[in-house]
Amino acid sequence: MFNKNLLILFAAGLLFWTSMTSQLPVLPAYINDLGGTTQQVGWVMGCFAIGLLFSRTWVGSLADRHSRKIVLLIGTAVAGIAPVGYYFVSSIPLLMVLRAFHGISIASFTTGYSTLVIDFAPDKQRGELIGYMTLAVPIGMSVGPALGGLLQETYGYGTLFLVSSGCGFFALSLGSLVGEKRREGLGRDTAVEPHRSIWEMLRSPSLMVPTGILLSIGLLFGTLVAFLPLFLRESGVDFSAGLFYTAAALASFSLRIFVGKISDKIGRGLFITGSLICYGISMVILASTQTSNGFLLAAILEGMGSGLLIPMMLALMSDRSYTNERGRVTSFCIGGFELGIALGGPILGSITFLTYRHRFYIAAGFALIGLVLFLTRSGKSLGRSLRFALGRSKDSYQLPVTSDQ
Repeated sequence: MFNKNLLILFAAGLLFWTSMTSQLPVLPAYINDLGGTTQQVGWVMGCFAIGLLFSRTWVGSLADRHSRKIVLLIGTAVAGIAPVGYYFVSSIPLLMVLRAFHGISIASFTTGYSTLVIDFAPDKQRGELIGYMTLAVPIGMSVGPALGGLLQETYGYGTLFLVSSGCGFFALSLGSLVGEKRREGLGRDTAVEPHRSIWEMLRSPSLMVPTGILLSIGLLFGTLVAFLPLFLRESGVDFSAGLFYTAAALASFSLRIFVGKISDKIGRGLFITGSLICYGISMVILASTQTSNGFLLAAILEGMGSGLLIPMMLALMSDRSYTNERGRVTSFCIGGFELGIALGGPILGSITFLTYRHRFYIAAGFALIGLVLFLTRSGKSLGRSLRFALGRSKDSYQLPVTSDQ
């Protein structure tokens, strides 16, 4: 199942996510040290997803009409350029602009990486291969935050940003070596496939419901990224943001190894339901705990939610999309997640009377909204939705497969 291109792609993914996540535990504190208020921290962190959203449409079209690889390379190039700018920019407005530019990296890389993986995956093993290839995310997230925290504490922000930039450019060099599969060799006949416009996608429940669920979890994750480091600093508990992200990544890794293969046999629904429950419980624990063990448990559950949701949603979107629109579908649906990230920090940061604990309780509410939406709207009727979400029936929106590849 694996070939040289996938192995190189996986290595590029490891470096990319190491670069991105090495900054997660320190950027909010860095902005705060530059004089930014809690509200400004939320706005700067949220601007990352604004760049994602504005680049999503053209990135998806570029991947479908021209090349998945070009999109991948754009993402790694931005990942290499942006971190250097953080060290030389000290004003909040300029940090917002730079953070928005940095957001293009995720939009491009995730679209290019995901569509390349899906293109290479046999239909009957799609969930399994996606599960394996998305291991680059938790491995990178287990290394990145710990590395970032260590570099910042030992050498300062400058060294951290330089190493992060180096990882991005190394990922770019590896990405340039990746081949690209010819579209004619895919499982569905691209010559007879319909071409859905973005407006047709907006009217399709099969795509809008996953987008809405990812939006709710994006709101949760945006809240977590913006306020977790400051919350831990305020709590006085001996537990760092880097340790939280590392524990979450390890939990995510442990699930992604095997859930993809199982989902190819029993469907994606039960795993998506479980992921939303894990996210909700994690935020409740995070909001209520006052101990290191509590923070660790919250991290593990958050990682389990991520380890289930992301690969299962990628597989679900690929099940529901045609070959000639995979780039746009992936970009569109993941855009819901990124819109949530963009709004989570700024919205909850602007409500100044909320404590950090209150914000995480609200984040748990976002997970509940996603769960209700999935239980009731994931199929063509309420009954089909419930059965699919509980692993009792197949996805009623799944497109037929014409070849085993």
